[in-house]
Amino acid sequence: MASGSSIIANISSNLTNTYSYLASLYPEDGVTYKNITKARNDNSNYLTLNQPFASYLQTNFSSFDKDGDGKIGADEMSKITNTMATSGVSRAELSQLAASGAYSAEQLSKIIDNFDDIDTNNDGRVTSEEIAAYTCDCTKQERLDEENYKKSTQMSVFYGDEDASEDVSSYSILSYKYKNFLQ
Repeated sequence: MASGSSIIANISSNLTNTYSYLASLYPEDGVTYKNITKARNDNSNYLTLNQPFASYLQTNFSSFDKDGDGKIGADEMSKITNTMATSGVSRAELSQLAASGAYSAEQLSKIIDNFDDIDTNNDGRVTSEEIAAYTCDCTKQERLDEENYKKSTQMSVFYGDEDASEDVSSYSILSYKYKNFLQ
């Protein structure tokens, strides 16, 4: 999963761009729940509005509207995206983004499925750095497995083991966890 570590920056960027577009559509009222709904239902916005992220904003509207004034202000949006950029995203946020169609379920499910292993500081959020470190660990494990496989097959050939097969693998059960994450 080479691009997994950049997903946090991508989420933050898409939220910011979607918010900015919505704010430009409704400069007089701001980004209200009603205006998000209106923009999502307006067919003229079909190609310009990022529907999955608009859906995400709509679904989480009350938690994003921290001051309770009925609209998401630029400062509130900035705090949300800054928090995501610095502190990462939670499992629930990733699940909501997958459900909204913002990313393929397969792409996010790899992070969600390995969330506890990726979240090394156990704060309930994964950062770009944690995802990158986990990806690096997976790559390292894959290389170790390949080396162990080569050693085991070469040894069998060296000792003339007629039952040895090139297809026999010495990968551990945990190796497949890493391999699945990298694919």
